[in-house]
Amino acid sequence: MKLLVTGGSGFLGSAFVRAAAARGHQIGVLSRTRSDRHDPHVALLTGSLAEPPWTEIARFAPEACLHAAWIATPGVYLESPENGDWVRWSLEFLHRLPALGVRHLVALGTCIEYQITRQPLREDMTPLAPASTYARSKCELHERLRSGPALAQATLAWTRIFYPYGNGEHPARLASSLLSRLDRGEEVMLRTPNSMKDYIHVEDVATALLSVVEQGFNGDINIGTGEGVAIETIARRLADTVGRPELIKVPEKPVTDPLDFVVADAGRLLSLGWRPQVTLAAGLQRLVDARRP
Repeated sequence: MKLLVTGGSGFLGSAFVRAAAARGHQIGVLSRTRSDRHDPHVALLTGSLAEPPWTEIARFAPEACLHAAWIATPGVYLESPENGDWVRWSLEFLHRLPALGVRHLVALGTCIEYQITRQPLREDMTPLAPASTYARSKCELHERLRSGPALAQATLAWTRIFYPYGNGEHPARLASSLLSRLDRGEEVMLRTPNSMKDYIHVEDVATALLSVVEQGFNGDINIGTGEGVAIETIARRLADTVGRPELIKVPEKPVTDPLDFVVADAGRLLSLGWRPQVTLAAGLQRLVDARRP
């Protein structure tokens, strides 16, 4: 299959490109810069979402598109005014693709589009209640795509990503941030130790998205494991692995996390035959090993 990928150099997008290339797909990656990489399965299409290389894209003739590009810098993206630009660029880009022969659009949403309850979040039951500019922008893109002209010629899979982690993640993300502090010998006070999140290894995100693409899934689908893990569990496992368990501290009165239980109902994803392959212990060990000389 010929797959067009935006955000192919990012954390999730690059993992998807590797997984798709390993499966033998031909991938056209929208990229601002050329690269010295010589993967016979990957073609770099020089341009950006704001200024797409339409001639190159038409020549590549993609059958499906994975749209992963978006602002994602920790500490910035949640309330950045740039989210509005990404909605506009995404709509203009995705609406034009069906005229070039793209019949399946797969876009990355976020689990925090949902109203957070103490129950697993389910695509057809949990209401949406986005509480950040980022989440509201994703919801807006989804709604406008569903009601726009592109879906007269193509199907849309809206994938809500839960909490990805793994090698290549931004250093400010939870696991890498904790490892940096532990490496420096700093005491780590966990403000919300009981907060439960659905952590999914980046390689499992990639294979889940590939299942969605290959099977032409149409509709909303959660990309998560269906299992919640407490922040304290991750912190203690990392501290034990690097031999500094004494650095992890828990306050007598933990702070309440408004996102205290963000766990997927993974039934739809599992129905595609996908199963996670990287356990939490293995994924965290890979992060630790990557930092060692």
